Amino acid sequence: MDNRLNHIFHPKTIAVIGASNRVNTIGYALMHNLVGSNYKGMVFPVNLKETSIQGVKCYHRVGDIPESLDLAIIATPAASVPDVIQECGEAKVGGVLIISSGFKEVGEQGQRLSDITMEIARKYNLRLLGPNCLGFINPSIGLNASFAGRMAKKGKIAFISQSGALCTSILERAKTQKMGFSHFVSIGDMLDIGFHDLIDYFGRSANTSSILIYMESLADARKFMSAARAFARDKPIIVLKAGRSREGARATLSHTGSLAGNDAVFDAALKRAGVIRVETIAQLFNCAQSLAIQKRPHGNRLAIITNAGGPGILATDHLIHHGGKLAEFSQETIDALNKVLPETWSHSNPVDLAGDAWPHLYRKALEICLKDENTDGILVILTPQALVQPKDVEKELIEVTERPGKTILAAWMGEGAGWSGKTLMRKGNVPVYHFPEDAVDVFLKMYQYTRNIELLQETPSNIPEEFTPNTAAAHQLLNSAIEAGRSQLSELEAKEILSFYDMPVSQSQLAFTEEEAVEIADSVGFPVVLKVVSYDIGLKTDIGGVRLNIKTPDEVRLAYDQIIHSIRRLKPEASILGISVEKMVFKRYELLIGANKDPIFGSVIVFGMGGIAVEVFKDRAIELPPLNMALAKRIIEGTKIFHLLKGYRGIPQSDIRAVQFLLYKFAYLIIDCPQILEIDINPYVIDERGGIILDAYIILDNEYKRKPLRPYRHMVISPYPKQYETTIRMKNAQQVFLRPIRPEDEPLEEELLSSLSKETQYFRFFGFMPSIPKKLLKRSSQIDYDREMAIIAIIEENGKKKMIAEVRLLATHDNSEAEFAIVISDDWQGMGLGNKMTTYILDIAKKRNIKTINATVLKVNKAMIHIFKSLGFTFKSIDFSTYSARLELSKLDG
Repeated sequence: MDNRLNHIFHPKTIAVIGASNRVNTIGYALMHNLVGSNYKGMVFPVNLKETSIQGVKCYHRVGDIPESLDLAIIATPAASVPDVIQECGEAKVGGVLIISSGFKEVGEQGQRLSDITMEIARKYNLRLLGPNCLGFINPSIGLNASFAGRMAKKGKIAFISQSGALCTSILERAKTQKMGFSHFVSIGDMLDIGFHDLIDYFGRSANTSSILIYMESLADARKFMSAARAFARDKPIIVLKAGRSREGARATLSHTGSLAGNDAVFDAALKRAGVIRVETIAQLFNCAQSLAIQKRPHGNRLAIITNAGGPGILATDHLIHHGGKLAEFSQETIDALNKVLPETWSHSNPVDLAGDAWPHLYRKALEICLKDENTDGILVILTPQALVQPKDVEKELIEVTERPGKTILAAWMGEGAGWSGKTLMRKGNVPVYHFPEDAVDVFLKMYQYTRNIELLQETPSNIPEEFTPNTAAAHQLLNSAIEAGRSQLSELEAKEILSFYDMPVSQSQLAFTEEEAVEIADSVGFPVVLKVVSYDIGLKTDIGGVRLNIKTPDEVRLAYDQIIHSIRRLKPEASILGISVEKMVFKRYELLIGANKDPIFGSVIVFGMGGIAVEVFKDRAIELPPLNMALAKRIIEGTKIFHLLKGYRGIPQSDIRAVQFLLYKFAYLIIDCPQILEIDINPYVIDERGGIILDAYIILDNEYKRKPLRPYRHMVISPYPKQYETTIRMKNAQQVFLRPIRPEDEPLEEELLSSLSKETQYFRFFGFMPSIPKKLLKRSSQIDYDREMAIIAIIEENGKKKMIAEVRLLATHDNSEAEFAIVISDDWQGMGLGNKMTTYILDIAKKRNIKTINATVLKVNKAMIHIFKSLGFTFKSIDFSTYSARLELSKLDG
């Protein structure tokens, strides 16, 4: 956690620069909210012209205030802000909130003002919230550091918004719904503090159970993704994104570009991070409320209990339309319902109790539905009927909802005080909505969150076989083309790039005359395919550049002539390198695999139905690289064509594992080659006997050489850092392979930790675990390489790979400090492994610009203390049994 943010959000002393006595000004509202609230800290108004503001002594400058300041709130004209920041820095203020507008949102001049302000802030190590914002509220300490007219109620939701105006509306809504907040933050233009900082801060806060975000733009997607992935597993992060299509206007030249619109990419990125995306303000808060008080569903099968057929049908339609399923009751459930319900009930799901249903029938139906293994959640709908009162139904339901075990939601469709559902919410912890569709939306969002977290924690299978790409050859070809001033590769070059990554491609030969084409066709065998080869043509079919299923020499001559004439007529400026001839391949399904560079999230991968009608059907799924086999499977399953690939009506299942492995390899190509702006593989044809790439198209990123050379700058998720692989020898001369951990290593991790003696386990975890929790194994093997590094030691024993040690660093979000931990298998202690692995990971820490290493070590762990002392760690006693060890890496030799 960045302690500097504590100065901002939990200040004990505040200066208000621009405080005012003039009513209806921001400076007046700020002071009024601070001194007129339950805030117990000291408030110091600052104004050049006043001696007293709202009865409080006023100072002319920040430096005149006699107390040390945690927070300075600036509400002065934008042009004065840099000078005020300078004063704050000189006065050693802890942090700054800039309310003022007139910065980068007003154009070039405002951008220059922003740059100057940040330059001064960095000089004094100041964190800035804003500018152009409403401010923030921390209800837990009675602090309203905003000019909003209402104080937020205390609760456990952290709300972050880019829109100040929306904040005031939300405060009004929260009052009526009695919703409370741990923090309520208007983030403004995010000159310094961004979404990622606040996710990190609130993610570590015990007072926050969920994080809600209203987002209009995202400046640093990589940091956002890293922060979200770190905390979404334990705390729901719910995002409402405005402007779903505004940013997707960039023209593209490939099928992939047209399919991977910005909003679709944004959606895929949030899923990958485990974030819930909602479409409305109501969903934003409904989801937060339900996740706080209800168990998450494990599936998307919903049972509906209602006293009116119409709402049940509408709820069912909404459920199915948005990807949910109506639970199919077991015969046992039907029989149980038959025993307790009148003969007039619907005898299926939805369970229609009819309009004259007594309250106790709701309870009995709910009890039975909860026991059905085919049900993941229950929606209870109550409509106004003469014989039924909501309070009576609520009383019956509360007896069941105290021990649900499954998601229960309700829709009370009447009007008036008796239909608020307050009792059911307060005593039964059941969220109550006015319309069934709202409840269904929440159920599906809750399930999507469950699914996202499951996918984050899924242990991927191993790849079918090792593959070693020829990255150097790919770079040489791509760089040569860029240096030659070309914007794209020919099909033959594109296929060569793919072959460098061990992807199966069809073999083509180039013909320069009709007769050469005939000779090649004779040698490879009919039927054949003829295609134009040019540096200037991408989508060949659109301009008559492809002829399929050519069966005779005369047809070859005709096709050759037709292609040449078509290109000269439709694209006369294109340079024709020749006509390729290849064997016609017949396989059942055509697939598209592609990638392009999104302006926010960098390189993204697209998969779906291929062929010439790809943009008509638009059957596609999007994922961010890197991919493992589990993520590759997920992207395949996200398409309609998956239902055909897995076998349909007697047609055999296609080789889906081959498609997975191809996607895995393709992701490595995208990771390794930032020179690629867009790429289409279309089609990749597949059946039960495997697949092959028949055509490919690569557009080059001509900006590649002109950009700063930060590794993997074209990605928002850090890939496996292969550069940290190395080999060492232990004292017994045995060779050990050191490498970063991968998600696939979970079984090896479990084997290592399970083998540890009680003493070794105690030294590592400061306690004994009779069994290793699955959650620990997943967290240990599935790491974010931007924030963490875990180096494992692998040996080969009896032909099997074995993990014998691991060393870890967990960095702060700004990468300035890192926590160190290490464990060596008992059988391999005393071999010098601990010293070598510690030295190695400290070297990695220096390369990553980590400044300080911290560790906690038991005083009886003499071997570790000896290693620490030899490296220059300093020690501080925490208690009778434990040291805190610290190393400033600048003092480490080498």
